[in-house]
Amino acid sequence: MAQRPQGGAAELALEAARILVEESLTDYGIAKRKAAERLGLSTRATLPDNARVQAEVIAYQRLFGGAAYVRRLSRMRAAAVQAMRLLRRFDPRLTGGVITGAIADAHRVQLHAFPDKAEMVDVFLAERGFQVEADERDYRYGDGRIESVPLARFEADGIGVDVALFEPGQERRAPLSPADGLSAKRLTLVQAEALAMAVIEVL
Repeated sequence: MAQRPQGGAAELALEAARILVEESLTDYGIAKRKAAERLGLSTRATLPDNARVQAEVIAYQRLFGGAAYVRRLSRMRAAAVQAMRLLRRFDPRLTGGVITGAIADAHRVQLHAFPDKAEMVDVFLAERGFQVEADERDYRYGDGRIESVPLARFEADGIGVDVALFEPGQERRAPLSPADGLSAKRLTLVQAEALAMAVIEVL
């Protein structure tokens, strides 16, 4: 890995990325605070933004993740495609770290779906033998609003899948990505299938 300047946001981002991967965390805020503490920096130190940490996670995995990282990401992308095919009637979209490759062992496949009623997805999955955990997640939007969205969580071949259940018509109103603060990228099934076929490059 190319040499990075020591101290400040650059070193914090690198240490936060290492913590996310090695300690299997998914919360960037916790990782950044842990990084600052371990580097002996002031609690008032300027923390790097999530986009920078995400870039470091990808770089770290490409350098150190090796075959295990490639297998994990390949399995998650394949599981995403299978889940999207299963949930096709609810117009699912793939989002999150499975797209970018910024994943660790704790990460789960993240899907957005648009059923007429949220419970329809729970029932649909339960009828097909999946054990579904109902939950909810807060999403932030560009206008500053925070909205709570129902979540259906299940496991498929050892891969965790979270399906956020948005109301119909919300396909073009994507919430902000916690990773970079921009509108979350959402892939259709066709796009997710192409992603699953792409070569995952490591160093």
